[in-house]
Amino acid sequence: MIGQIRNFLLVIVVGLLGACSSAPQRTTVMPPTDSSIGAHSRVVDVARSLIGIPYRFGGASLRGMDCSGLVHYAYRQIGVNVPRTVATQRRNAFPVSLSELQAGDLLFFRLGGRRISHVGIYIGEEQFVHAPRTGKRVSITRLNNKYWKKRLAGAGRFY
Repeated sequence: MIGQIRNFLLVIVVGLLGACSSAPQRTTVMPPTDSSIGAHSRVVDVARSLIGIPYRFGGASLRGMDCSGLVHYAYRQIGVNVPRTVATQRRNAFPVSLSELQAGDLLFFRLGGRRISHVGIYIGEEQFVHAPRTGKRVSITRLNNKYWKKRLAGAGRFY
């Protein structure tokens, strides 16, 4: 009897652990709707309004922000919850082909080594808003800039 109870509990525990470790389901990116187009436009407007804010490592406010803090802040202003760090933003964004970029999409960069370490918000016309580095301010940069083009690793979308 005790052996049967132990086996039953073992089956329950293994089943629960399996459920906790399963990967979250992703849905496919749907064509833009009127509401997603509006969200794209709003996040671009917010990103543009942040131009001139000083870079601040770990910052995500008007006092200062780093690259992922800029993304987190801008999306939060339009009611979209986006993770705080570059790594989690990349992991949770729906991948987007560079040929299908839309204003409001995120651009991910490798600045050194293999890991993604920088993010910006695409605003259209081959430009993006980002918080470059210490001593700089939030600014607009062209995607065809040799430095950034060479380091572009991909794009993602949150709506």
